[in-house]
Amino acid sequence: MRIMTIAAALLATTAAVPAMAQDAGTFTGPRVEGLIGYDALQSGGDDVGDETVDGVSYGIAAGYDYSLGSVVLGIEGEFADSSAKNTSTDLLDGYSSRISTGRDLYVGGRVGFPVTPSTLLYAKGGYTNTKIKTSFDDGDDRYRFGSNVDGFRLGAGVEQAFGPNLYGKVEYRYSNYSNLKLSEDLGGAETDIDLDRHQVMAGLGFRF
Repeated sequence: MRIMTIAAALLATTAAVPAMAQDAGTFTGPRVEGLIGYDALQSGGDDVGDETVDGVSYGIAAGYDYSLGSVVLGIEGEFADSSAKNTSTDLLDGYSSRISTGRDLYVGGRVGFPVTPSTLLYAKGGYTNTKIKTSFDDGDDRYRFGSNVDGFRLGAGVEQAFGPNLYGKVEYRYSNYSNLKLSEDLGGAETDIDLDRHQVMAGLGFRF
């Protein structure tokens, strides 16, 4: 899978950079940024098949980075939404169903290594919570449900400073949500659904 290959390469590169690390003074202080990118959510479980919904993710994030000489430590939070959805229709019976992603929250930390005075490679990880929305239409009535699911996120990326304040970034992140149960929404036999999320995001930010 190409996305996983990119992520592995980023993580390997991040782990290897301490020997050539630069001073981290450029990447310190509070920051805010806008984010946009590709979003893919895949479901699976013992009693359900694999299904992928994809779309565009967009949001805002804020954080604070602290320099330890040649290493940057940071904390960050993010609020995002997504256009990812998938609709299935049974023309013979007149049924239709939809699954879509809602708001996505994240809080975590990151560790980075400057490889030039204006380029930072970093790895990140933390807690994430997202909303999954489902609907079912039997031709006469429509039923809508929503579930909040908890998970963890791991990622890696590169940040480029464009001066003392403006910067851009590109990152890959993987999120896993494992506490979605089918019975909570549909009232049927309890089925655990494991959700894997892959995102490739670009950001433009301002550091104060």
